[in-house]
Amino acid sequence: MIYDWSRKQAQINGNQIAVSLLDERISYRELESESNKLAGMLLKQDLKPGDRVGLFLEKTPRTIVAMLGITKAGGVYVPLDTQSPVERVIKIIKSSTPSMLFVDHEPSYRFQDLIHADRETGLMPWVRWAKEPLKHEGDFPPLFTYSDIKTQKDEPHQVTRNASSAAHILFTSGSTGRPKGVTITHKNVESFIDWAVPYFNMKSGEHTSCHSPFHFDLSTFDIYGAFASGSHLHLVPAGIGTDPKKLSAFILENKLNQWFSVPSALSYLATFQAIPEGGYPNLKRLIWCGEVFPLQGLKYWMRNLPDVEFTNLYGPTETTIASSYFTLNTTPDELVEIPIGKACSHEKLIILDEEMSRKNIGEVGDLYIEGSGLSPGYWKDIAKTKAAFLWYTNEEGKRERIYKTGDLASLGSDGLVYFHGRSDYQIKSRGYRIELGEIETALDHNDLLREYAVVPVQIKGFDGTGIGCAYVGTAIKNGALAPLLKQKLKDKIPAYMMPQVWKEFDRLPRNGNGKIDRKRLSDHFQKS
Repeated sequence: MIYDWSRKQAQINGNQIAVSLLDERISYRELESESNKLAGMLLKQDLKPGDRVGLFLEKTPRTIVAMLGITKAGGVYVPLDTQSPVERVIKIIKSSTPSMLFVDHEPSYRFQDLIHADRETGLMPWVRWAKEPLKHEGDFPPLFTYSDIKTQKDEPHQVTRNASSAAHILFTSGSTGRPKGVTITHKNVESFIDWAVPYFNMKSGEHTSCHSPFHFDLSTFDIYGAFASGSHLHLVPAGIGTDPKKLSAFILENKLNQWFSVPSALSYLATFQAIPEGGYPNLKRLIWCGEVFPLQGLKYWMRNLPDVEFTNLYGPTETTIASSYFTLNTTPDELVEIPIGKACSHEKLIILDEEMSRKNIGEVGDLYIEGSGLSPGYWKDIAKTKAAFLWYTNEEGKRERIYKTGDLASLGSDGLVYFHGRSDYQIKSRGYRIELGEIETALDHNDLLREYAVVPVQIKGFDGTGIGCAYVGTAIKNGALAPLLKQKLKDKIPAYMMPQVWKEFDRLPRNGNGKIDRKRLSDHFQKS
């Protein structure tokens, strides 16, 4: 189970720091003790195996205590983005139907917005998971507070020992405007961590980064990879993400041995040439995932850190963190295409045509993944699960469950797999997977618009794929409508889903069957 790694470290390495955020630190022994006590408190609150618990929390050591305590009590944690619009958070809460919500001190005012926006959410039992005392209980006091767990016995709870049971649910963008919940089991996480820790030679006492937010699947590797190896996990403070000097200083001052993030964070540092003279003496490994690393940025990092190992990981949330890897041996030149590599252990990358037959070497086809990382499916959505998770008969006549990634790929003569973009209406932008249909749904029911389309755009100097919005207004013209649309969208979608470029039309172009010609629109944005 995913809490077994930190439990083992508490037994053999209890005094070592497990997690830190700035001056806040917690040892492996404290992490084990506090999560045990939380599990006991949750069981007293009648938490049942499989019950969901929403985490409306900041990225702190206490949040990791909550994750471990919930899973020890047999629950399933659901990380929520405290910066997402209220409307979207409520959709996720209604979909996951948590038995309770954990609320931190900083997002408490956002929690008030949730309560006032939706009656059901306002009546949901909640836990005040903050060190700061509660000044005013109000009409609806919490079930308990962080300080209350001190009264519980330090017992090693492990209610569920079935590794196929759900550990957490991560919500991703949905084409209908309703976020999709990807169920991830203990076994899913264990499979990747059991491969990754020995592959990257992660060791006890090392210093590992956690740059990604907890609702993003990259953080799963950061947390449990650190605990499996006995590393010190350094949570990157949210406030330094947009300051290249501070981010660079964080790597240097914390003597990080491993960095893992989306490429956009690394490209940002490259843009400002933020690597200090002498580099980062302790850094051994630099790993990225979630999108293509722009070549110029990658070359900058590799030139300045010649002794660091650089690895590209690939994999959607549905296959748990990553399914393939490629470690670069030399700095690539302009003509080299960087592959997504070969499958991690217990995984397979399969490239098929429309008839579900294998593509030949060099031929581009649809990329499918098979293996122990595959999620059981989407939370309470049988139709979407059946559409994405298919059964396939391989060359030996064996039936395999596979996931359709929506990506195009080819198998090279070198035995490595190469990525060729998306085949559907989904993009990766700054590491986030975005269904463009969710943005269009947010634009719907708007009397300012006659028609609109959201399309992928390749923007010079932008990390990953950009988002363009083409629209026809009902009355307001000459570009004056775009700022109003942005303002309306701020209340419906996260900032990372906001279109970067806007274009006004008299009429959107159509293709032969009368549908909006999205390819033409994408090309139009490229040329303008």
